[in-house]
Amino acid sequence: MNENLLTLEPKEVWEHFRSLTLIPRPSKHEDAIREFMVNFGKQLGLETIMDEVGNVIIRKPATPGMENRKGVVLQGHLDMVPQANSDKVHDFTKDPIETLPDGEWMKANGTTLGADNGIGVAAAMAVLASKTIKHGPVEALFTADEETGMTGAFGLKPGMLHGDILLNLDSEDEGELYVGCAGGLDATATFRYSEEPMPSEHTTYTLKVSGLKGGHSGMDIVLGRGNANKLLFRFLKAATEKFQLRLSSVVGGSLRNAIPREAVAVVAVPNEMKQALQDYVAEMELIFKNELSATEPNLSFKVVASEEIETVMDQGTQWSLTNAIYGCPNGVIRMSDSMPGLVETSNNLASVKSQNGSVKISCLLRSSVDSAKDDLAAMISSVFELAGADILFEGGYPGWKPNMESPILKTMQATYEKLYGKIPEIKAIHAGLECGLLGGVYPKWDMISFGPTIRSPHSPDERVNVPTVAKFFNFLIATLADVPAK
Repeated sequence: MNENLLTLEPKEVWEHFRSLTLIPRPSKHEDAIREFMVNFGKQLGLETIMDEVGNVIIRKPATPGMENRKGVVLQGHLDMVPQANSDKVHDFTKDPIETLPDGEWMKANGTTLGADNGIGVAAAMAVLASKTIKHGPVEALFTADEETGMTGAFGLKPGMLHGDILLNLDSEDEGELYVGCAGGLDATATFRYSEEPMPSEHTTYTLKVSGLKGGHSGMDIVLGRGNANKLLFRFLKAATEKFQLRLSSVVGGSLRNAIPREAVAVVAVPNEMKQALQDYVAEMELIFKNELSATEPNLSFKVVASEEIETVMDQGTQWSLTNAIYGCPNGVIRMSDSMPGLVETSNNLASVKSQNGSVKISCLLRSSVDSAKDDLAAMISSVFELAGADILFEGGYPGWKPNMESPILKTMQATYEKLYGKIPEIKAIHAGLECGLLGGVYPKWDMISFGPTIRSPHSPDERVNVPTVAKFFNFLIATLADVPAK
């Protein structure tokens, strides 16, 4: 399977990436990939360690003549985001990823590809396995559970690594060097509701928002894509007033760091309102499509008759829930003053799920300014507390403050210009790179993040640009050769 990867250059990177696609590795299900990586290091005869939180560290000595260079830590994460199209049957805990070429791009068949961060991991593996690449002392740090909480980065202990420079291989625009990132915070609001009998002379329907692009809640939040949860509850607020609609259940989105692509609600309306409801759904679909015509050309909002339900949510909680989700801030909150085009602060209203008498709403807040992140948290807390929900904030992680005087930054700028005839752009990213956490544990590290061009990570549209993988890897090799002496 995935032999199409073996025809690509550089072969050593794509061969290792192919191995990763064959090993299921969604977040929280990483035993197989950790075992694979430990065996990989040991088979190379390299010192290999797995720490107590599941990070894998592999050490490779300097090549002859390079022993006096500063030590480099090559870092990537082992897990991937498990997202599939609604019509795709795929068990991410058991099934390999099926890769499909698409011109100059490589994608997957109806699922996320795992190029985030599989290409970076594969590049580090290629360095470890190579007998020809020149480098000083190298350590590869493969972290656990980056996508759902940065568990590996949070759990990394001081003293485990000896390098001076961290090269994070988890950025998604070739030709750009990232020197800063946003911090993040998880929010979970919980409503508790009573179940009431299905009202008499009501008909049950399923409402479904689908066809949205979704994407990475940090990288893609600036693109103005639709949020399925916000669209659905916008409709529910109006429909509750117009048609005495009763909500039975709702599920929208799944992952905190993925913009929700689909949302589904099971509802009931009085029999005399059936046609009016259907007409209103069609009307709102046109409105949604008109508003989001540039960003969501495949948006769909449909209503279909469903099997009769036995219970609905109590009206008080339904109304509070609807107002809170409709009123919750979402998307870009503020753009950066210091770096034009960069999002400073945002929120992703990521998931809504009702089950067993409670509704849980998950958000991921991001900001490069800690006080702005705190302000957004207070704003979201106010909305849900006023609505009677419990709210919990956890999993906070710091941003990474840019260091424009970084020695490795200057080295890499010169190396890139020597290779490609231009100076790479210097950027910060509105996403949660692990550099912020890792720099807290190893404050003396000089850190840069870079990678190939990847589009629509965290969605089934994820794809990696094949020519940029070669440019990225060649740049990595040249950087290792140019690392300054201690």
